[in-house]
Amino acid sequence: MKLQAEGVQAGYGKAQVLFGVDLEVGAGELVALLGANGAGKTTFLRVVSGLLRPWEGVVRLDGQDLRGLSPARRARLGLGHVPEGRQIFPLMSVEENLLLGAAFLAWERRREGLEEVYALFPRLAERKGQAAGTLSGGEQQMLAIGRALMGRPRLLLVDEPSLGLSPRLAEEVLASLERIKAQGVGLLLVEQNVALSLEVADRGYVMEQGRIVLEGSARALKEDSRVREAYLAL
Repeated sequence: MKLQAEGVQAGYGKAQVLFGVDLEVGAGELVALLGANGAGKTTFLRVVSGLLRPWEGVVRLDGQDLRGLSPARRARLGLGHVPEGRQIFPLMSVEENLLLGAAFLAWERRREGLEEVYALFPRLAERKGQAAGTLSGGEQQMLAIGRALMGRPRLLLVDEPSLGLSPRLAEEVLASLERIKAQGVGLLLVEQNVALSLEVADRGYVMEQGRIVLEGSARALKEDSRVREAYLAL
């Protein structure tokens, strides 16, 4: 599995946000997309998942051009999206939320998915009949990730998973992404905690004002003076 974005330009109304973004994610690779608030990171994820139509450029999954494909069709091709803010259904149970992520799969595949998600997040298994809105922030983030995993993605887009979480829970949630990566899933991570994201990432891209201005291995980015000064306060 490989995600390739080439020359992506996009925006809202007349306001351009992305200016020729090139980016790749391979199978079993965790790639961090770094940048300040407003840099265009979430907009880029929305383009990849089909929630926003690009003005120019192309996004390919395993060589297949995704232009014109709906978010639902992209999900069937193996693209999962964990949006910023979790966006769970608070009045529905944990298990009902999870099953929504696999609505297009046969029932047997959904049951298998539940077992795998509960193995990854045992706390969700303990609370499967509980209303999702009564979960803690960390548990809700686990639910959002688990719901995306129910669709059996080969590539997972994850937007700000540690937002609003304590340092301990943030580390726990990001550690779960490493376990997902170990299963061969590619991940593109947008995360406000740059230091923590570079601890779990293989590679990274730095975005400023809708453009990729720096890329490299996680180790190289951690040692880069520009990254250290702008994002690591070193």
